[in-house]
Amino acid sequence: MINKKYFDRLVREMKKTDCEAVLVAPSQELKFLIGHSPSAGARFEGLFVLRDGQYFHICPLLSEEEMGEILEPALVHGWSDGEGYLATVEACARKYDLYAKTIAVNQFARAFHILEIAEKGIMQFQSGKNLMEEMRIIKDEEEMENLRVASSYADEVFSELLTFIEPGMTEKDIKQKIQDAFSKKGVQGGGLVAVGPNASMPHYNRDDRVIKEKDLVLMDFGCSYKGMMSDITRTVFVGEVSKKQRQVYEIVKNANEAAIEAIAVGKRACDIDKVARDIIENAGYGDYFLSRLGHGIGYVGHEAPDIKGSNTRRLETGMAFSIEPGIYLPKDFGVRIEDIVLMGPAGVEVLNSAPKEIIVL
Repeated sequence: MINKKYFDRLVREMKKTDCEAVLVAPSQELKFLIGHSPSAGARFEGLFVLRDGQYFHICPLLSEEEMGEILEPALVHGWSDGEGYLATVEACARKYDLYAKTIAVNQFARAFHILEIAEKGIMQFQSGKNLMEEMRIIKDEEEMENLRVASSYADEVFSELLTFIEPGMTEKDIKQKIQDAFSKKGVQGGGLVAVGPNASMPHYNRDDRVIKEKDLVLMDFGCSYKGMMSDITRTVFVGEVSKKQRQVYEIVKNANEAAIEAIAVGKRACDIDKVARDIIENAGYGDYFLSRLGHGIGYVGHEAPDIKGSNTRRLETGMAFSIEPGIYLPKDFGVRIEDIVLMGPAGVEVLNSAPKEIIVL
């Protein structure tokens, strides 16, 4: 069923734009609005939300019964594989006065569907990414508390990992431990684990390296609690830490802490990024800080506001985002330290309490 709180937010934001409706394709964003999202696939499907608060859903016949149980059956319009989806989209466009109108589309819609509909002249489209993010960029008290709980679970899992990791196990073993630890808390979670030189790849996505003595282990993970996400990264060392690793680690830690110290309501996101980036550049590692400083977090793991050099948006109470500087030395090692920061009603809150000093297992 429609989540009225979030639905009303979307309609308010939509009225600030020139679009007549928003198409929300299957995704976490759709789940955010109606508490459910079908699996994304090759068949066209999505919820249309109009400026006046009306809505309807188009889906393949395969999903029609299920979606009719979640929404009002009369508002669910199914299409058959034999007929194709375009005729149903056109019929709905005429019924709801959307024919040839401009529709905002969320970032998870399939491009080939959007292109086909536009080529037929049924609807015109524009990006709805910012619109969808604006509706949830400011968290309310309930969402803030759920963010706090999700982050506390991540901290607890990190503590468990410190007594679990040892030479001989694989990255996959640690990833499984993270999933299992979250599962025991009644939530879904996971993340990436990169050992040794694999940690030089910020979004490393394999899991077969075996931990050896004198390896480092970078772990980036989180969970979802009542719809709000957590995200934490810590880098630990097995056996010993080399002089170079210690130096890089302390630079990253200083960048993390200085950036957090600089956060305040009214500060620009780009200025926070610059604080951390200047520390890393002045230490001679600027070319190895490959990413933005942070990303927003909430119902989706990566959302607005981005904490990056090109974002001049000023920070506001209710925003939540990561601070995650890193140095990534190709074929050698990488270090990242990530905390979630919440702009709470009483001030800046760092939601992660897991230790950041060098840990040698």
